[in-house]
Amino acid sequence: MNEEINRRLREAAEAHEPDRARILARVERGLAVRHRTRSITRSGPRAAIAALIAAATLATGGLAVAAIGGVPSSPAPRPTPAVPSPTVTPTPTPSARPTSSPAPTTTPPSSRPTPPADSRVQNGPLWSEGSIDADSNIYWAQSNLILKTTQPLTALTVELRIAQTGGVQKTGNWQTLPNDDFTVTVEESGGALRYRWTLKPGRTAPAGQHQFAAQYNHATGVRAGKRDNYHVHAQSSAGSSTVWGGFTQPR
Repeated sequence: MNEEINRRLREAAEAHEPDRARILARVERGLAVRHRTRSITRSGPRAAIAALIAAATLATGGLAVAAIGGVPSSPAPRPTPAVPSPTVTPTPTPSARPTSSPAPTTTPPSSRPTPPADSRVQNGPLWSEGSIDADSNIYWAQSNLILKTTQPLTALTVELRIAQTGGVQKTGNWQTLPNDDFTVTVEESGGALRYRWTLKPGRTAPAGQHQFAAQYNHATGVRAGKRDNYHVHAQSSAGSSTVWGGFTQPR
């Protein structure tokens, strides 16, 4: 289609031959007729007409030249630059965690102090341990006795002996079994302060763990309690049992 239009325009341009001399002669004759009138207002339109005629002539020639050059085709579309797709870095999958951790292997230290060589801490259903309370200080102290029994006790006598090392005076005592079940006495005898608990007739100390404590003041300083000791005598369905020992210092 474009080639056909170009061919026709080329032929029309070649056939057209503008007579420029004839056109200029007509313009000169028109100017001569109006030569007598030199009005500035009239000369303007004549000049404008002459300019239009000349422009038309040149435009006709220019159209022909444009036709010969051919009809410009539509500009080719610019290629769209390819946009690179973003690089996706895969997220690493965490390794599976173990459902359980092995428990650390530890060897539990001995929780019981070594009893004195001249002691018997276990006999029959009885087991015992004597110690100085951790809250003791340079003015005051408490001696503890832990007594365990696997059978009910129908008779029980507990005695804590605190050696007189200077200024030892009673300040109190207590036990975990009911107060009404015991007769408690504290007296100084043989160079020691003696705390004694005696189970009343008809009462029973149940199986389990029980504690007896003796409290006292002493001379200022760290008190040496190597001569302190305890003694327990009990009666159960298995017969008579007796335990004794000393008091270990707090750790």
